[in-house]
Amino acid sequence: MTRHGLHRITRFRNGPRRKAIALGVVGGSVVAGIVATMMPLLASDDLSIRAAADTTATAVIQDGDNAAKPTLATCATRCDGNPRGGREAVIEFAVTTVPAAAVNVRATLRVHAWQQFAATVTAHASPLSAREARPAPAPTSAALDTVAGVSKGFNEWDVSALVTGNGTWTVSLAQTGLETRIYWASAENRDPELRPGLVISYDIGARPAPVPTTRSAPPPSPSAPPTTAAPKPSPTIAPTRTSTPTGPALPPGKCGAVSDKLVPSCGAWWGMYSPAGAAGGWDYGKAITNVEAQVGRKFDIVHRYHDFSNAGGNGAFPDAYEQQQMREGRLLFFAWETRNFSAGTTFKWADVYSGRHDATIDAVAGRIRAAGVPVFLGFDHEPEDEPNKGSDADFVRAWRYVYERFAKAGTTNAVWVWTMMGWSGHYSRYAGLYPGDRYVDWVAYDPYNFHVCNGSTVWKSPNTTVAGFYDWLDANGIGAGKPRMLAEFGTNFNSADPGAKQRWFQDFPAALKAHPKIKAAIYFNSPGMTNRTATCDMTMNHDASSVAGFTQAGKDTYLRQPTGGSR
Repeated sequence: MTRHGLHRITRFRNGPRRKAIALGVVGGSVVAGIVATMMPLLASDDLSIRAAADTTATAVIQDGDNAAKPTLATCATRCDGNPRGGREAVIEFAVTTVPAAAVNVRATLRVHAWQQFAATVTAHASPLSAREARPAPAPTSAALDTVAGVSKGFNEWDVSALVTGNGTWTVSLAQTGLETRIYWASAENRDPELRPGLVISYDIGARPAPVPTTRSAPPPSPSAPPTTAAPKPSPTIAPTRTSTPTGPALPPGKCGAVSDKLVPSCGAWWGMYSPAGAAGGWDYGKAITNVEAQVGRKFDIVHRYHDFSNAGGNGAFPDAYEQQQMREGRLLFFAWETRNFSAGTTFKWADVYSGRHDATIDAVAGRIRAAGVPVFLGFDHEPEDEPNKGSDADFVRAWRYVYERFAKAGTTNAVWVWTMMGWSGHYSRYAGLYPGDRYVDWVAYDPYNFHVCNGSTVWKSPNTTVAGFYDWLDANGIGAGKPRMLAEFGTNFNSADPGAKQRWFQDFPAALKAHPKIKAAIYFNSPGMTNRTATCDMTMNHDASSVAGFTQAGKDTYLRQPTGGSR
């Protein structure tokens, strides 16, 4: 995804991807899902770190929940019959990794409850020390955000008014509406996936205006300022290229073959990234099958984000879910990030080609070789949005180094996917980021119709959304002859035109047919890729009409391969 900022809040576990810094404890399978993993405006890498400290503030002398420390507690002023028994959960975070150029910083606090409660819990900036065993409650400041009704699992508060960048930030949770204690998981909880988390996203400065080309207009700058004009209904814009009508119009007798690099002989693969969460037990199998049930078909490709930890669901891949998905005929696409999601650390590309991570590289190569079927593999998607990892030349050198170690290990079933944001502001860099034809099997990019999600009011048709980088690749000869993939794509809805998102999906197959080098398209179905608001929701299934449109797109014969998951 090409975004700076929250590309996948909920991709905490394997995700994705995009320069959203997820600072918090989401455990051994944070991602972001991946989340983030991961568009021209968001960040895809979800990072997480533990809270620096936490405690329960209370005036009650004997309060077992505070001594236990795996739990925090909140309670109203009158608590369990005690008229002065109020409790507040106090949590401190040390934020150190927001770049100096970050703007529009957004922060979300996530804290886990074991049960559902009819209580109101409000987040405040706290003057208390989270490092004291039992500090006395203090008057609260203005409310940052409120949860009206506690859910079982993670609850979220927008604390952007407090967390404005790097620094030490302390938040207290105060409870009303229920005169009994609510227990929350603390930073000492033995299950790291339940510990409190702080998710931070941001944009990087102002980007230059897009550079027009003579072939088609590139997508607008993600940082374009909002306008005050009322949004207009989104017309269905016909593709400017010759397109194939929906229906069985593929050449008879020439479809159904798949090359050793997983290129279908006609049409395109249809894929999905769908995040899993703690509430669902981090079940990445159901994350896909639940969506498949909604749209009435299996996906050809399942996309997941993994890190360099070589451990757990984040790094020891293919995991059990992926192995099952492969047995069921789906293709797997592993986006492999030089990070440790759980620890919240980022690795340098120089560390990769210096040999520091050889054990991890060799272990992953061995597991992929043992899978026995071809799989898509991408090393550090959207590297142009990773300034802390090194130079463009460092990226190329690291890519080639990993490729060569796979070759040395005899892992010939990895199909290498070079994934860029595809944003026009980086056009001058792509030649320097390309590892070379020998090292790349597919060229991929991440186009999105953000609409108002990135501060713009422009509604881009499917054709316009995918055309910019596609045309630039044609004009500049990067990856000439390679199949192309939309490693991530997505669209917002239009609050002024309720049917726009459904029509966008219905029109999407025609846009693919108008760009026949695109041989795979994977939807990035994360609600955390942007902030979900009354006018912004990039998920495919946020309402019934969107599901209907996506379902119709998936029935198009162009996306119904006679092999793989769509059989």
